[in-house]
Amino acid sequence: MTSRLPSPSALARTLLLCGAMLAMAVSTRARADTAAAPTSPAAPQQFARLGDLRLESGAVIHDCQLGYRTLGTLNAARDNAILVPTWHTGTSGQLLEVLGPQGLFDPAPYFVILVDALGNGVSCSPSNSASQHGKAFPAFTIRDMVASQHRLLTEQLGLHHLRAVVGYSMGGMQTLQWTVSHPRFMDAAVAIAATPRLSSYDLLFWRTAEQAIVTDAAFAGGDYQRNPPLPLFQMVFALNATSPDFRQHKTTPAEFDKFLRETVAPDPEAPDANDNLAQIRALLSQDIGAGPGGPPGLEQAATRVRARVHLINARQDQLVNPRAAQTLAPMLHARLTLLDSECGHFAIQCDMASIRAAVEMALKPEVGSVPEAISKPRSAGIAVTPK
Repeated sequence: MTSRLPSPSALARTLLLCGAMLAMAVSTRARADTAAAPTSPAAPQQFARLGDLRLESGAVIHDCQLGYRTLGTLNAARDNAILVPTWHTGTSGQLLEVLGPQGLFDPAPYFVILVDALGNGVSCSPSNSASQHGKAFPAFTIRDMVASQHRLLTEQLGLHHLRAVVGYSMGGMQTLQWTVSHPRFMDAAVAIAATPRLSSYDLLFWRTAEQAIVTDAAFAGGDYQRNPPLPLFQMVFALNATSPDFRQHKTTPAEFDKFLRETVAPDPEAPDANDNLAQIRALLSQDIGAGPGGPPGLEQAATRVRARVHLINARQDQLVNPRAAQTLAPMLHARLTLLDSECGHFAIQCDMASIRAAVEMALKPEVGSVPEAISKPRSAGIAVTPK
């Protein structure tokens, strides 16, 4: 796979942010597999002009553009399209790095749409808005992200059905919201390292991350002139990105000071702080069983889902607790894959083969017609992958 490889110190820092973490993991794997794996195909950045985007709160994002890239060709039956939303602060360009024969899934048989979620710095965001710059940008939700993506697919690309939606982390949260907001739009949904709603532990972590941004003097209430380095935020992410066992095995006490210096060192490629904060606040409000006009509660939300769902979670994930996904699985008669490695939310570094096998299986159409496959009750399956 193609990528610009970071320096050793930058490599350490990339572990601290979800988007960079995931891209770096597959880039590292790609270096080891150069001879066996072809490079990622080129997919130029494109934009869909949505105009004024009305949010569920009633606020409006002016002149909103949604970024996306496409891979492959839509077949004659128009039944091979897969949507892949970005993770927290991730970009569609980074998504390219986690696809391929050694990635999350091989895109070759499909028409894949990689979409930049609202607020990621590519699509309409606090950092790139001319009329609503910085803290003047309206607050948005995961449901707003999905609504904007639905407009991209239907209005820009002329698509009204998908083979699947596949997402990692916040991309997985968007995937689960898709199954509730547009239940008949896809045949399958694969949510990796995601949750239908934040647990109290998730809320504690993300509220701490939020406070690490807003209380930083260099953040200046969102009115900064230069993107602040946010050292406390980086430390908070480093604390929870993997697991205690992972950190102890990777960093000895004698190496800790060096690790910490690299962790808090300013990163010129870090996401814009206001963009980062806006997406964190979208995460904090996410619950597929809530929202204006939505079904009350997780159980009622589950009754709306018509797609085949496969949930893939890591037991030691300390960014996105897996318990709510485990609770949701039997409600959806979904397949659940639990990963037992010490990599936690960064399971893509340690468990890519297991994740890829689960995703590829989920993308295969069920035997029989699609309506029958959707309506027929299925037994929840749990596959535990030890490491």
